[in-house]
Amino acid sequence: MLRRSVLHAVRVSCFAPTPAARVLAPAAWVRTRAYSAPSAPCDYEASLRGTLDKAARNVEAGVRAPEGEDKSLRLIMVAKPGAGKGTLSSRLVKKYNLNFISTGDVLRHEIQAGSELGQAVEKIVAGGGLVPDELMVELVRKELDRHIGQSWILDGFPRTLKQGQMLNAVLTSEGRPLNLIVNLNVPDAVILSRIQARWIHLPLGASSPGVDDETGEPLSKRPDDTAEVFNKRLRSYYEATAPLLEMYATEYPDCLYSLTGNTSDEIWPQLMDVVAPLHGRAGSYAASADRRVRDEADDMRDTTEVHVGDKTAHIQ
Repeated sequence: MLRRSVLHAVRVSCFAPTPAARVLAPAAWVRTRAYSAPSAPCDYEASLRGTLDKAARNVEAGVRAPEGEDKSLRLIMVAKPGAGKGTLSSRLVKKYNLNFISTGDVLRHEIQAGSELGQAVEKIVAGGGLVPDELMVELVRKELDRHIGQSWILDGFPRTLKQGQMLNAVLTSEGRPLNLIVNLNVPDAVILSRIQARWIHLPLGASSPGVDDETGEPLSKRPDDTAEVFNKRLRSYYEATAPLLEMYATEYPDCLYSLTGNTSDEIWPQLMDVVAPLHGRAGSYAASADRRVRDEADDMRDTTEVHVGDKTAHIQ
């Protein structure tokens, strides 16, 4: 198991660079605490800097994340809507041949298998109900059982502090805790400008206004590429997802990175720097998987809704 300390400069858009650190180290049980959510962008930037400072102090004090039983990469990315998580997940899967596991995969696999859990989910989905956190954690655990000893990215879960605490407890008890948590820090104004300027040709995924370069067909706007949708989902992120970072700064300070940039191309080299030491194996890659990863990790969709066949599963 790698034990070398790595200091990584984390740049926060409105503040001076703040150091954070990570080390793979001894086991510890997950502790449950209350964490508060920032209420606005400036509050979020201040909260993020404080969170990263806390992570650095905890590492210096000797706090370490639980240690896994193998060297496989177990990664989640925390990101604002539109920050580029889909693009970066696709690049990671392609470069390192990682297993990409999404909430959509988890729900569809169990329903198609007709398992007891799958039948329970199908009944909830058919009735338009909310899939309970306890059931989602068990579904995720069962899916991850199929990838024991393998490296993976888990996408779309956890979304809330409660889900994160429950998942950590399960993974730690089974000797396979998360060993890399990456926050993608892209300024709100940059994301909004990007999505308002985005035009797509749905079959090919072109992204400039006018007509498609190859087909000459007109381009269109995604219905969720609006300031109203972005602001709504950003508020949801601040309220529900951002507190996860504070928990990870306390429980997993040596595994937490925040990577800052305006584009995926700026963040990608930073992401490779933190992933490579944990997962140096590059293998064969199925190009057909690229579109699936991008679609499943699309951080501009409503992550509380997961399409399962012709129905929609609602999660917290």
